[in-house]
Amino acid sequence: MFLAHLPAGYIVARRLAPRLAPDAARARRLMAVCLAASVLPDIDLLYFYLGDGRQTLHHDYWTHIPAFWLLSTGAAVALFRIARVPVPWPAVAGLLAGVFLHLALDTLTGGIAWLYPYHAGRIVLIEVPTRFGWWVWNFVLHWSFALEVAILVWAGRELGLPRLMRELRDGPARRILARAGRRRD
Repeated sequence: MFLAHLPAGYIVARRLAPRLAPDAARARRLMAVCLAASVLPDIDLLYFYLGDGRQTLHHDYWTHIPAFWLLSTGAAVALFRIARVPVPWPAVAGLLAGVFLHLALDTLTGGIAWLYPYHAGRIVLIEVPTRFGWWVWNFVLHWSFALEVAILVWAGRELGLPRLMRELRDGPARRILARAGRRRD
């Protein structure tokens, strides 16, 4: 996935926040956690480009290993318990939902080592053949990219973009354009 991680995170966050947060302020914070978590595994791209010199597929780094997220979240919950601090369960749920959504989306065409440490092989649901020189075109021109476009459209509708476009079309911009057109006459 290239573009759909954050929009998919938005779709999930919109469903989670009202169910897990008792008020609007906490719902906004939970949405922020879920949105950040939906792109968090790709933080490894910094190392991929700046440190590793693109030698290792970034889906092989620890940020794309499901066991890492389960163990680190479990350790964080244990630390909260040891310190006798209430565990922020909605935030934990938002973090795990966003991260595992990201990993599930990457499983479609990129591959994730779901069985690590028992098996290091990546599970890929859709193989994208290499047909073009620049690797990006292999994904963008593959039929599976339509799934990303569908997620983008869905998130846009959830965000209210059609309504916003109508308001822009029918609102102040239209009046300004109408006045500008009259002046030319």
